Formats: sequence, structure tokens, C-alpha cells
Amino acid sequence: MACSETTTKVLKLKTSDNEVVEVEEKAALQSEIIKSMVEDGHSTDDAIPLFKVEKKTLAKIVEWLKKHASDASKDELDKWDADFLDVDTDFLYDLLLASNYLSIEVLLGQLTQKVADMITRNQPIKIRELFNIKNDFTPEEKEEILKENSWLFN
Repeated sequence: MACSETTTKVLKLKTSDNEVVEVEEKAALQSEIIKSMVEDGHSTDDAIPLFKVEKKTLAKIVEWLKKHASDASKDELDKWDADFLDVDTDFLYDLLLASNYLSIEVLLGQLTQKVADMITRNQPIKIRELFNIKNDFTPEEKEEILKENSWLFN
């Protein structure tokens, strides 16, 4: 009697900084871009080039892909996702760009919700700090805007 062995197919992903990251196919196929490349016959022996994603960012996304390909419960995923999204603003931006490029809709939705929550919880001055937005109003223009919109700050 022959022993049946299941093998897990692993895909190699090549980052913009020429690093190769390996991930199980089941997890990687949550990305519509990777899924399309595999379906279009891209050799799974060769690394799939991801021209707009650096290794640090891809490693974090692969962590998310693996968790979401697991048998974790919805409650466990919700808690895990909240911790996963607790990153600095610059890295959050990198994750947003990468998840959009890779077309990972669920992750992209979570990231955009995180940004929306950051905006709604903060005053304009703090929002400018968080997102490194330069205030280009003159002191006179700023004073006039504050007068016209004083109801916002009460």
C-alpha cells in the first residue's frame, strides 16, 4: 500500500529590491494579481516579479495572507487584524500601496478603514501631523478660516 503524501505548493515572489519571499500558494492566491499570473501560466518555478513592493512590506503582507488562509475563527482574525494594523503611518501607507497593487481587497479595505478611523478621531492639526501634510495657509488666512468655521472646533 502506497503512502499518500500531500505537498503544499510554494510560490516565490521577487520584490522590487530583488529579494525572494516564499509563500504557500493557498495564501498567495488571495492576491488577485498573483492569482492572475498563476492562472495565465506564469511558471511557479520562477519567482513572480512584484515591481512595486519592497521586501519589508511584502513580508508583512505575507504574514496577513498566511493568517487569512488559516482556519482561524472570525473572532480570532478580528483581534489579530487589529494588532496587525497597529503600525506607524509611513508603513501603513506602504501597506496600502502594496495591497492595492497586489489587489488584496480585504486587506485594502481594512487599511482604508484604519486611515478613515485615524482621520475621524483627530482634529485637523493632528491629521496634518499624522499624514505629514504641510499647512500652506498664511496666519491671516488661517485666522479667517477658523472664524468662518468656529462651529467645528467647539
